Amino acid sequence: MRRLTLLLALALAPGCSRDGATDHMQRARDSIFEKRPDEALVEYRKALDALRRDDSAQAQVLKARALKGAADVYWLELRKVKEAVSVYKELIAQCPESPEALEARVVLAELLHVHFRDLRGAIDQLTAALARNPPQGAELHYQVAKLYFELQDYQQCVLETRKLTERFATSAFVDDSIFLQAQALHMQAVHSPTSMAEVQRYRQEASRTYADLIARYPDSELAPHAAFEMGKIKAESGDNEKAIETWVQALKNHPDPTMVQDAIARARRRIAATTPEQVDRKTVFSRGPIPTPPPRKNHRNSVEAVGGSAEEAARDYGD
Repeated sequence: MRRLTLLLALALAPGCSRDGATDHMQRARDSIFEKRPDEALVEYRKALDALRRDDSAQAQVLKARALKGAADVYWLELRKVKEAVSVYKELIAQCPESPEALEARVVLAELLHVHFRDLRGAIDQLTAALARNPPQGAELHYQVAKLYFELQDYQQCVLETRKLTERFATSAFVDDSIFLQAQALHMQAVHSPTSMAEVQRYRQEASRTYADLIARYPDSELAPHAAFEMGKIKAESGDNEKAIETWVQALKNHPDPTMVQDAIARARRRIAATTPEQVDRKTVFSRGPIPTPPPRKNHRNSVEAVGGSAEEAARDYGD
């Protein structure tokens, strides 16, 4: 009897539980490889059951891996979004300091954004991930700024982009961040002003920010888009001639020359419509024909650069 009791005690010892959990996790990975995701989920749950009474540091490591494995199966193999979200949240709650929890927050932010339109929930997850100083910090911070833009919280978007450029000054996301900052300032001129003076202030600040991008990153693919946006701001302010000058410069490198040419043509029509008959129109249109640069591969246009669709871009540049 004593021998049986001893054997039971050994079987329930934490070390034996960890060994059993490790075996279940290996079987789960084998099941995934063999395209049997439902069996993998069963094995991950058995691993978690084996670790339930083990509070050791090693058990916590295994528990985080098992939860991450189960959540990934739900999302990547079965495309069961609700179940994946639930297990990712369970991982974050039970093992908040684990590397797996950091990865879970990034994936969870994407799922909340794309599948549930929970933009603020996504921001919360990315902000918590950023507090851990992850290696992809600049990218995550840029995603936070884009989410604020999508929420139409343009003021917070400007603050986040400025933080990014200060904190990650050498990052590849700095030019994207400056462009997004200028876009947010421009949108504030459209949605937030209380007076015409404030409209002009936002426009001027946006234009300066675009100019800063061009000066600092002249070879960026966003530089010609920034020049085009500067022309739009000048046109909105009623200075169509300056807008045309800016767009002619943008035309040299812009990946969508037809769009730029259309904007120039519209500005010239506006000038024609507001020019008195006695004014010599040859002077107004003395710039000559619009140059046609060679075809280029498609890049993001200025609206698509901050997450908009091609259709939204077309509407944005329409008459």
